[in-house]
Amino acid sequence: MKIAIIGAGNMGGAIVRGLSNSRSIKAADIYCSDRSEKMLDKITDINKNVHVSTDNKEIVKHADIIIAAVKPWLLESVIKEIKPSMDYERQLFVSIAAGVTFCTLCEYLKEKEEIPALFRVIPNTAIEVQESVNIMSSYNATEKQTATIKELFDELGLTVMVEERLMNAGMALASCGIAYAFRYIRAAIAGAVELGLHPEQAKIIEMQTLKGAVALLETNRSHPEAEIDKVTTPGGITIRGLNAMEEAGFTNAVIKGLKASVS
Repeated sequence: MKIAIIGAGNMGGAIVRGLSNSRSIKAADIYCSDRSEKMLDKITDINKNVHVSTDNKEIVKHADIIIAAVKPWLLESVIKEIKPSMDYERQLFVSIAAGVTFCTLCEYLKEKEEIPALFRVIPNTAIEVQESVNIMSSYNATEKQTATIKELFDELGLTVMVEERLMNAGMALASCGIAYAFRYIRAAIAGAVELGLHPEQAKIIEMQTLKGAVALLETNRSHPEAEIDKVTTPGGITIRGLNAMEEAGFTNAVIKGLKASVS
């Protein structure tokens, strides 16, 4: 299975890095294109076996799967360029451009009443370490084709299938959400430093604390509130801390942030 990735920027490069380190994809089966030779040099630094080119059409000819990892406003021109080189019966097309709907993709790709199997995938930046959450939706695709794309992105983390109308909600929670998680970690470190801990020591403690929280939810398959109840003894310090956070608007701030990401 040969994969063409158009765009070697932050996300395209992260996808190349993740796939080249995966168990089932050979680096020699990955093709990547970009206008910038400098960006392509970064790709070959990742793995010299990845094929690189400044010609989008050239890499598309080799591909079974085409991943468009370009900015939304560049997608139309990229598709116009590669469309004559595409084989709609054989190739699967994946867009990671946020906000570009299937309706719009169909307009860009329609050729004599035909369109290829289409997929929208919104990953987050942890894709380069194979720990992304990938929000995925499909259109005009068979179950087998959908399974192929899901299995591909499962190599890069966890892939969650949703209806297209929920793509933006998933993006806010996972793609934008990773930045919100980093901001929480930063805030916790700042608070810990005020309490006397060294910043690096605080970061190590907080990262392991979050790993432990996730592990408990995964192992116990519990609701977060159930795990909170185990920590919050009556009159204890944890409940005082939680109440102070809520008084400062913690939950409301998180919800507002998520809603702002989709507005």
